[in-house]
Amino acid sequence: MAERPKRRKYRDNPYTLKYLEEKNIYIISFKDSKGVIQKVEVNEEIYKTFDRFELDDLSELNEYDNHIEHSELFENSLETRAKDKPMLLEDLIIQESTFNELKKAINLLPEVQKRRIKKYYFDEKSEVQIALEENVSQKNVSKSLAVARTNLKEILKKLN
Repeated sequence: MAERPKRRKYRDNPYTLKYLEEKNIYIISFKDSKGVIQKVEVNEEIYKTFDRFELDDLSELNEYDNHIEHSELFENSLETRAKDKPMLLEDLIIQESTFNELKKAINLLPEVQKRRIKKYYFDEKSEVQIALEENVSQKNVSKSLAVARTNLKEILKKLN
């Protein structure tokens, strides 16, 4: 009996194909609804059709697995790169000097603008939250932040 090499099968196609070379017989075996193995003799055309279905299923399964594997690798590598990317010394120096310049510039703002910029950007509070804390309108806070940003740009230009 010449059996084809075992292939990975899709769970919805649980049949086995066999070719009995000495008798030139093609057989498809499968479990029926009661779990009993049934063997059916088929002609070569039907056998080849089932064989083709099995190959197509295998091809689709492999393509799906490759897609999933690549997308997981892609997601994992992106996450790793974002977290673990080492900074160059030059980048650290620039970042530190930029941060120091920004701190100096913020400290040169009028008191209300300075307080609201710190709450908005460093404490991550919304304009509404700041307005409630300071008992003013959200529109007032929004205008104040806009003016503070403009002032910061001007101060930073002067510092450089």
